[in-house]
Amino acid sequence: MDQEAGDGRGALTQLRAYLAQSDLPGNAKLPPERELVEILGVSRGDLRKALAVLESEGELWRHVGKGTFVGARPIDELSTVAAISGKTNPAEVMRTRLLIEPVIAREAALNATAEDIAEMRKCLRGAREARTWRFYENWDNRLHRTIAQATHNVLMLAMFDTLNTVRRAVVWGRLRPAGDRPEPNHHSFAQHDALVGAIEDRDLRTAEFAMRTHLIDVARNLLEISEAAE
Repeated sequence: MDQEAGDGRGALTQLRAYLAQSDLPGNAKLPPERELVEILGVSRGDLRKALAVLESEGELWRHVGKGTFVGARPIDELSTVAAISGKTNPAEVMRTRLLIEPVIAREAALNATAEDIAEMRKCLRGAREARTWRFYENWDNRLHRTIAQATHNVLMLAMFDTLNTVRRAVVWGRLRPAGDRPEPNHHSFAQHDALVGAIEDRDLRTAEFAMRTHLIDVARNLLEISEAAE
């Protein structure tokens, strides 16, 4: 069953919209629950269900006594990511993604379930229908994490989450292309389609190649946007 189809669907939709509109950086702290229920106009119970869904998807993480934060839970929580983020740069992050994520795609092609594929297809649709770059980025992040989850390798997923949290702190959202939303022919759409298709076909080599090709293109576009902004 679709996670959004159960109780608290409205709260989940409202929470997703709030996060997209707020454009919060990685590891930003959300308002307390008592404030969120007022902001979103939902019940405390439905809010907690929505928070649990987004936490399971790697969009949020919670620490008892500290609060709820944007992004996936980092290793050693904030201190490790802050230390790494302050010493790395977008080029280094992309190089690390190129070393790790193609292998993740290969493992996903080997181990993905029908439910994993269905979630990937949902992410593809969401990205194409995104009304803003922020919405697109949320779906993009969800797709890449779903691929990592599809490896069904706990350690590999933990490595991805740490890399992804650093990526969001260093790169994501800072160097967006022009326009309010992706164009219908945005390069990532066809690349994501090819990637998910290869995973669904259990084609390990093509899945690995598709992920590498996609990330090389992402890195190239990131560099062009960075140079144009200087």
